[in-house]
Amino acid sequence: MRIGDAAAAAGMTPRALRYYEQQGLVTARRTPSGQRVYDEEDIRRLKAVRELRDAGLTVGDVRAFAHLLRTVPADGVPDLLAGESGAGRCSAAEAETVARRRLADLDARIAQLSSLRARLAARLGEPGAEVTEPTGPGGPTGSATPGGSVRAGADSGPLFRLAAAPAPEAPVLRA
Repeated sequence: MRIGDAAAAAGMTPRALRYYEQQGLVTARRTPSGQRVYDEEDIRRLKAVRELRDAGLTVGDVRAFAHLLRTVPADGVPDLLAGESGAGRCSAAEAETVARRRLADLDARIAQLSSLRARLAARLGEPGAEVTEPTGPGGPTGSATPGGSVRAGADSGPLFRLAAAPAPEAPVLRA
């Protein structure tokens, strides 16, 4: 089938399908005129990629164990942490490692966002909002900038000043 039909069958756009092909997750055959052609195996593989992406894995994560996608059963992606390969399972130690690393990353991001939310809620005077202090260099919310501003990520500006700098003491004049 052609790219439009294959993309629709896999539940994605032709652009996404071309991207996954570019990333090495699927390989299209070409007609003599150069058009991409996909078969049912490609559709099954693309559905598995889509399910894994929907579960929170990145394209890089999926690429790390792309060779296992040929073992995914026709009825969908099984539990990656099932523990045993074979008989409808796509499990392997590397898939589990990748999935656990992604889970830890998601947990860290949730903690960062929760901390940011609490800080903003406290600045807005929301009742019950507690401000937690950053831990370690930059704290849980990213990097602390000089002057106490906190950055949520590389593309964000300062959110707010965590604490006012102490006012300098006025010099004592003696007569």
